[in-house]
Amino acid sequence: MNHRRQAVRGLAAALAALVALTAAGCSSKAKTGDGKQTGAGGVKTGKGVTDKAITLGALTDMTGVYATLGKSVTQAQQLYVKQVNAAGGICGRQLELTVRDHGYDPQKALAAYTELEAGVVGYPQFIGSPFVAAVKQRVDARDKGLVLPQAWSASLLGSPYIRVLGSTYDVETINAVDFLLTEKGLRAGDRLGHVYFEGDYGENALKGSKYAAEKAGLTVVEQKIKPTDNDMSAQVAALKQAGVKAVVISAGPRQAASLVGVAAATGLKVPVVGNNSAFAPQLLGTQAGPALEKMYWFASPSLPVGADTPVAKKLVADYRAAYPGEALDNGIVAGWTAASVFGEALKKACADKDLTREGVGKALLTLTSHDAGFGMTHDLGDPKAPSSRESVIVQPDKSVPGGMRTVRQPFVSDAAKSYTP
Repeated sequence: MNHRRQAVRGLAAALAALVALTAAGCSSKAKTGDGKQTGAGGVKTGKGVTDKAITLGALTDMTGVYATLGKSVTQAQQLYVKQVNAAGGICGRQLELTVRDHGYDPQKALAAYTELEAGVVGYPQFIGSPFVAAVKQRVDARDKGLVLPQAWSASLLGSPYIRVLGSTYDVETINAVDFLLTEKGLRAGDRLGHVYFEGDYGENALKGSKYAAEKAGLTVVEQKIKPTDNDMSAQVAALKQAGVKAVVISAGPRQAASLVGVAAATGLKVPVVGNNSAFAPQLLGTQAGPALEKMYWFASPSLPVGADTPVAKKLVADYRAAYPGEALDNGIVAGWTAASVFGEALKKACADKDLTREGVGKALLTLTSHDAGFGMTHDLGDPKAPSSRESVIVQPDKSVPGGMRTVRQPFVSDAAKSYTP
């Protein structure tokens, strides 16, 4: 068994042990049932729902590797809740969003999930593929609260309650490699570098790059890193020595900035493309900013926050009014999209007079053509599939709102069409 598999299995075992402990710690609550009853308007209710309120949970990262993402996602969802409540709420009830910061720490993430589980109907936010995967069995078998994570690993597919909004990391990476092949000069016989986080996110993205490489006749040069690794000098040196012609990075914004900055400074001037969570526009104000604008692109499951659509324009105006001085980034889009999808499921569940967790989950299945206003139509009718296979290619550009401009509109590559997540 190689070291990579040992590390991944070790992390999975540790998370499974934590899940078992947290499940045991609340076993007495499980025995009492979820308190289903008929409430106001003849609507069935359960955990997280009273006659006056619908409580949602947000398990976020405000202090860890995805702190900028977590802040934007959370503020966008708080804005959604505020606007929905001002318009009268949903099903005669006000929305409440309970937020917990796990700092991208597995123990804190699982502890926060256990803390919120009994008091929410579901989660329009849960950052961190490994943490969501760790509670997947518990959610499916017992808890049954709808989770719309800001995580895109294919390992999350198949659950009726954990639903991926947008293309999974493997599909997204296949589309990203297609961009390198069709527009950035990568061709058969070349070496493609891939820097990726250990664990669920990075491993899933690596699966995509390997599939795309096999289809195109490329060789993948792997560089695995940890979320705590911030200096990419060693990885750049290894990739330069290997003679790569392009690089994919499946990590966080800080790692992407370091990679691109070091590559530019040391003469490895090749195109770098990242997954959707590997960029934050705040990086354009750092020393790596000029290199990012010249050498870096990333794939996204939606148009960027500064897109020229009515929904995007209104959201930017409302967000700036609510949070003056705060940076605009795609975390706002991800947060708003998840909140709006959850809200539509709640509205449908209300019409069906069933606001229990199972009722909300069933209602979500009816959303087969949901347009959140950012260029993608989401089909949530099949739990075994992501809601979309499309990607947008975005380039950092400090001259446009949100610091990002679209260079390739929503598309699905031929390789992604034939791929099975």
